[in-house]
Amino acid sequence: MAVDALCSPLGPPACEKDAKALQFIEQMTRNADAVQACVLAEILSRNAETEYLRLCNLDGATDRESFKSKIPMVTYEDLQPIIQRIANGDRSPILSSHPISEFLTSSGTSAGERKLMPTIREELDRRQLLYSLLMPVMNLYMPGLDKGKGLYFLFVKSESKTPGGLLARPVLTSYYKSDHFKTRSFDPYNVYTSPNEAILCPDSFQSMYSQMLCGLYERKQVLRLGAIFASGLLRAIRFLQLNWQELAMDIRTGTLNAKIFDSDIRQCMARVLRPDSELADFIESECSKDNWERIITRIWPNTKYLEVIVTGAMAQYIPTLDYYSGGLPKVCTMYASSECYFGLNLNPMCKPSEVSYTIMPNMAYFEFLPHDPTSPTGATSDKLVDLVNVEVGKEYELVITTYAGLCRYRVGDILRVTGFHNSAPQFHFVRRKNVLLSIDSDKTDEAELQAAVENASKLLNAFNTSVVEYTSHADTKTIPGHYVIYWELLAKDSNNFPTNDALERCCLAMEESLNSVYRQGRVECNSIGPLEIRVVKTGTFEELMDYAISKGASINQYKVPRCVNVTPITELLDSRVVSAHFSQRLPRWTPERRR
Repeated sequence: MAVDALCSPLGPPACEKDAKALQFIEQMTRNADAVQACVLAEILSRNAETEYLRLCNLDGATDRESFKSKIPMVTYEDLQPIIQRIANGDRSPILSSHPISEFLTSSGTSAGERKLMPTIREELDRRQLLYSLLMPVMNLYMPGLDKGKGLYFLFVKSESKTPGGLLARPVLTSYYKSDHFKTRSFDPYNVYTSPNEAILCPDSFQSMYSQMLCGLYERKQVLRLGAIFASGLLRAIRFLQLNWQELAMDIRTGTLNAKIFDSDIRQCMARVLRPDSELADFIESECSKDNWERIITRIWPNTKYLEVIVTGAMAQYIPTLDYYSGGLPKVCTMYASSECYFGLNLNPMCKPSEVSYTIMPNMAYFEFLPHDPTSPTGATSDKLVDLVNVEVGKEYELVITTYAGLCRYRVGDILRVTGFHNSAPQFHFVRRKNVLLSIDSDKTDEAELQAAVENASKLLNAFNTSVVEYTSHADTKTIPGHYVIYWELLAKDSNNFPTNDALERCCLAMEESLNSVYRQGRVECNSIGPLEIRVVKTGTFEELMDYAISKGASINQYKVPRCVNVTPITELLDSRVVSAHFSQRLPRWTPERRR
């Protein structure tokens, strides 16, 4: 059958393979409710004899009514004792009838440690299926991507083993180390400049150096640049700023820097390296300039777009990306988490503020808890809404039931319905529930921040000083970004004010009180800069309250915000800073050992 005859309502496919992928999207989204019913029935049927479903007295039922009446909505803390049993080696069918193959560590935390999300081997197939739909959609909007390559900065992170011997690692590390990725078939629309050996190197410096070097050698073949998060792409630009001289020397001589000692990388880079004095001269000429505006298009002139996540907390990086790229389109292709892969963006060339993801109904069973952003608790009802019954303009918290055995699990993402593609809803990602601060994959909530301030402020007792008020800000003007904590202090002895050394130790004490994801970003990934405490003048927080009241806040209901992002407020705080202090040491962090 001719490709033209397979044209999807989304647009003309680039090839026969794309046509089938687009048809699949249409089939799933046209029959979203029926697909959802089948997914739920399959999950409940295959897991009918699991301990969890038996305790819920489901008695083998697979219909929605029985499911909704007997299965409770749960959080990670509800499931943690069960998950810990699996981690400790219990191989009985507790959550899933299929063996748990590994744990995927979430960027969210519980009691300061990464959450462990159980998964089964077939979930890799499901994730691969969603990945296979991305380029067919992208090709509708950006033809000719088969004529070049993608420079994507992709990395693995450290992994650990649970007491029962199961691997615990981030979802992308799991995927990159799988045969689905390592032995993927050639696809002219999805060719990377980075070799697998560089991506799979656990040392972040060696990995980044090798990937950047390959990207520079193939600068004219690069049609798109990307990383998972916007912050990751900016770290790559900062890396180039710090290391361009050594990179240019390697290109000039055709040899690899001695700092790169990983044997697999050295072996694969031997096939890439060649002396190229003209390219080395060009790199030196561009990178030695003080002005790095549009550096991306100067180095990689054929770049059509950037592929990075710029929704949610990552939106704060958009102005910096625009500066370095000259305003290239920023593409967000898919919506996923450690718990489940959810859907894809069918309009990838839209503005970042307009990004909406179409939920693919075959990935899991989806329900939605109504959320009221104006309510103190956020909840408007405990009655969950099915996928096809959500309402445009309303916000919901995502609740999922997965093949791996999570049932009615609250993911914690707040989504706003923007429309429908056929009968499948499209959602704008609003935010993670309860998250105050985020630079990269870290997520710090108010309780964690409060505990960190309390722990650090104990160091002030020796100076008879206390923290009167505090707030925070995620400063992304630096690369990498870092947490800024504003402190107003009450010193009972003006002749014994806390020293710079004491306040620097307070910075470190705060960092060591934060969760393991934050500390890993500081120590292993270098994705977060040193925490900063800015001490402000006495009375600053009264001025902050006066400002809020002048803008309409009620004096009776006013509470100090524990995180500030509005420019006039951060400018007010910064204008009252009397001293600034940074953590001078890295916090303690080692790959987690699961007890």
